Amino acid sequence: MTDTAAPLPAGQPATSMTRRDILLVFVSLMLGMFLASLDQTIVATALPTIVGELGGLEHLSWVVTSYLLTSTASSPLYGKLSDLYGRKLMFQTAITVFLAGSVLSGIAQSMGQLIAFRAVQGMGAGGLIVMSQTIIGDILSPRERGRYQGYMGSVFAVSSISGPLLGGFFVDNLSWRWVFYINLPIGLLALLATARFLHLPARRREHSVDYLGAALLVSGVSAALLVTVWGGEQYAWGSPQIIGLAVAAVVLLGLFLFQEKRAEEPILPLRLFRNRVFTITSSGGFIVGLAMFGGIVFLPLFLQVVIGVSATNSGLLLVPLMAGMLTTSIVTGRRISAHGRYKRYPIAGMATAAIGLFLFSTMGPETSLVTASAFMLVFGAGLGLTMQVLVIAVQNAVSLEDLGTATSTTTFFRSLGGSFGTALFGAVMSSRLTTEIGRLLPGVEESVPVGDLTGSPALIAQLPDQIREPLIQAFANSITDVFLVAIPFAVIALLLVLILPELPLRETAHVSAPTEL
Repeated sequence: MTDTAAPLPAGQPATSMTRRDILLVFVSLMLGMFLASLDQTIVATALPTIVGELGGLEHLSWVVTSYLLTSTASSPLYGKLSDLYGRKLMFQTAITVFLAGSVLSGIAQSMGQLIAFRAVQGMGAGGLIVMSQTIIGDILSPRERGRYQGYMGSVFAVSSISGPLLGGFFVDNLSWRWVFYINLPIGLLALLATARFLHLPARRREHSVDYLGAALLVSGVSAALLVTVWGGEQYAWGSPQIIGLAVAAVVLLGLFLFQEKRAEEPILPLRLFRNRVFTITSSGGFIVGLAMFGGIVFLPLFLQVVIGVSATNSGLLLVPLMAGMLTTSIVTGRRISAHGRYKRYPIAGMATAAIGLFLFSTMGPETSLVTASAFMLVFGAGLGLTMQVLVIAVQNAVSLEDLGTATSTTTFFRSLGGSFGTALFGAVMSSRLTTEIGRLLPGVEESVPVGDLTGSPALIAQLPDQIREPLIQAFANSITDVFLVAIPFAVIALLLVLILPELPLRETAHVSAPTEL
């Protein structure tokens, strides 16, 4: 096992970038990250209107799923290509692909076109966050990196708040197409800022690209995700479609592992898994992503259906969660920079997140917004203590030539965990909701269509009291069960970070001078 911090290449000096240089680079990176994170929240508000205009209600989930599939599956490819061709080029490529997908999505004339163009968007989004984190690993030593991670946390906080508000504004006052067009000025500004401020040392070396490995990985992951998305919903778990996809996923991922053993420049070097830090952070990231989505994805649904707030307000009410995440992320980063110790923070973070999930599981129709906000603050604090620290740990433990691949792989596993978590917890909620409706509203299906019972919050609010109140209780019981199911995953993540080796944080960065054009 590799348990020592990877040294820099011989003669590698510390970074000569000034604080002003670093902050200007951060502006470029934050604009790119803002694009990807904003698009995860702004589209949700517009989906009902999009369906009303384009039709295809049965394909609604694919507007989200297609983006999720391509962004998750493409992230390791960006990491590897950036190790070969350079970070700046791949970051700019990701922005360009994302903007192309945004324009195409904005002019889509059918649901099929929109789904395809959202997939293009996802291919760009897969590189935005990965490249941002990798470039940070280039320009800052692990010891320095902590004090800057609050800037990145602020991007997610701002996008989570502004996304629903902007989406609602565009739908009400302009057109849902502006949900996608708004990306253009932000993206062009990001490209200009990147061209002007992002200068990294140019490294040229002979290389080959493992295109077969990339194709096998994307295909295998896509098949596995389709099993979780379609299973129990569009097709029965025992149907030929689901079984066929599951078999295809196993075969394709098996072929991917075989290809990685023989490839000259593998997309995911299997030797990295001999590094305990890499293995634990990748596994822990998967579980953290899974548990995190168990809390975040279903909170707005609980706020809208059970407590009765509007869609836009439910986004605003997530501010305590983001405040908790941002505050602990900033404090943790500064403490790591000051003292060089990092393991204690994800341990405290996963314990806190598990407590937050337990508190969520106690909520019901009688829960006040103040109480729900306090619980969200606890859960957000736990996430802020954990997420960025795992990235710092893995970047500290690998060598320069593997920095992009290791960072993107860690992000990939966290995103993959979120994808599987969303599908898993969605299945739990749907199954539990059916049972609860049958228990609390026996025979009601005969007089009220099932679609009305589980429709939008606005439709549910219009139901008669004798139906609406038991239905809200059914939703409350179902959603809080999701939080209960998420708790063991948070505990597993806690156990993983308990065995995470704590290596001395390097005090030198990979970038010695801003020389790349």
